[in-house]
Amino acid sequence: MNISIPLYCPRCRSESIKKNGKKSYCKTNYRCKECGRQFIGDHNLTNKGCHSEADSQIQLMVTRRCGIRDICAITGYSRGKVQAAIVRSKCVHKPKKHYYSELEIDEFHTFIGNKKNKVWLQYAYERESGEIVAFVWGKRDLETALALKAELKRLNITYGRVVTDHWESFAKAFSDCEHVKGKAFTVGIEGNNCRLRHRCTRAIRRSCCFSKRKFYHFKVFDLVFQYVNKCNEKRLKNRQHTF
Repeated sequence: MNISIPLYCPRCRSESIKKNGKKSYCKTNYRCKECGRQFIGDHNLTNKGCHSEADSQIQLMVTRRCGIRDICAITGYSRGKVQAAIVRSKCVHKPKKHYYSELEIDEFHTFIGNKKNKVWLQYAYERESGEIVAFVWGKRDLETALALKAELKRLNITYGRVVTDHWESFAKAFSDCEHVKGKAFTVGIEGNNCRLRHRCTRAIRRSCCFSKRKFYHFKVFDLVFQYVNKCNEKRLKNRQHTF
């Protein structure tokens, strides 16, 4: 019986590889013809953490409501490996459009270090596509609301009108545009808040899982935002193919 195992470069994902001798511990060494990376096949690895799919697996589990210790217990990876995979994640937030007819804006709190240290997330959301358009971190004050408005401007985003609740800081920050206030108009973003809490343990109000440092906290939420946007994009494509 012949068993074939697909091999590809862990750096550039190319399938154009060749054998390149053996390591000192008698394992076959491979070399990528595209980027020159030398590696051992995943099938021949002794250490689980060296697997080429380890980082993507960890990053996916983070977006599926798994904490760092949960990932360690399920996969067998060390805590250092899991944290390193989070650090290596690269998420570049790019809005899909430059003009939105309507943006819903809301805020909710998270914890860093301890439950007394609240860090507030304020973000803009489009209900039609389910896209998280822009977001900022800070306190629950006017300064953070103005920072969100500046972030929308930095991303070259224009909008027809803004929909928020009755919080005064939003009214002051977006006073120069059409502004609709009321909980009845923010159903979309309130539902998205529930989805974020479902996807990330750090967003749950009474969670025992929270980051000790802002760096990891922001990295995890970047992964979650990217995952949510990709899922909504796929959902819209499937809906278009259906009709």
